[in-house]
Amino acid sequence: MDELDSALLRLLQQDGRRTNRDLAQELGIAPSTCLERVRSLRERGVLLGFHAEADLPSIGRGLQAIIAVRVRPPTRAVIEQFQAFVARMPEVIAVFVLTGTDDFLIHVAVRDADHLHSVVLDKLTERKELADVRTSVVYGHLRKNVIEPM
Repeated sequence: MDELDSALLRLLQQDGRRTNRDLAQELGIAPSTCLERVRSLRERGVLLGFHAEADLPSIGRGLQAIIAVRVRPPTRAVIEQFQAFVARMPEVIAVFVLTGTDDFLIHVAVRDADHLHSVVLDKLTERKELADVRTSVVYGHLRKNVIEPM
């Protein structure tokens, strides 16, 4: 990653819909150079894709929570099966597999407290491998849109 790659990455993270022409003009390079650089970033796996970010309350998911989970036994098979299960849940927006006390942090976005209660009691605690579950409601969520290379 050189300075030009880093600049392209930053601009595309700020607005993935910018045209190649706009990017080239902002960086003072030829459009063909810009196109080649963006293509290279994709081929090297630096740019994984482009997406639209939805406002969660606007789509009926106004309540977010983080659910800490421990599974037993903590074997590869159990962890992989549980991870696959939660990844298929429509309420789940992120899954973190951890070391330490908890095996997973599950970020969910749901309609309301009743929906959250149902997710925990009717979906998660029904799993035989679940050893412990703790739920924390999210009051606010800040996410960086631009992540600089190191």
